[in-house]
Amino acid sequence: MRKIEYDLPKKILDQSKERYFDKETGHSIAIMKTVFCGKIKEIMVAYIVEEDCAKLLTIHPLKDGQKENRIKTGRWRKI
Repeated sequence: MRKIEYDLPKKILDQSKERYFDKETGHSIAIMKTVFCGKIKEIMVAYIVEEDCAKLLTIHPLKDGQKENRIKTGRWRKI
């Protein structure tokens, strides 16, 4: 089990200034730097919006270079 604080997904969805659209999955992505397991990490939340309600799909820390690679390949488009 990941050691993710209960309120972290909502915090990222509410406060993230970095948003992308994932062309491969059709999901929205929010990314924010935060303390995770004692280190500052970029955490991503994948979600969809249905009837004015955001539904969380997954949350996890990004690996080194993962965000840059997805942007470079065109998979993630900034919104």
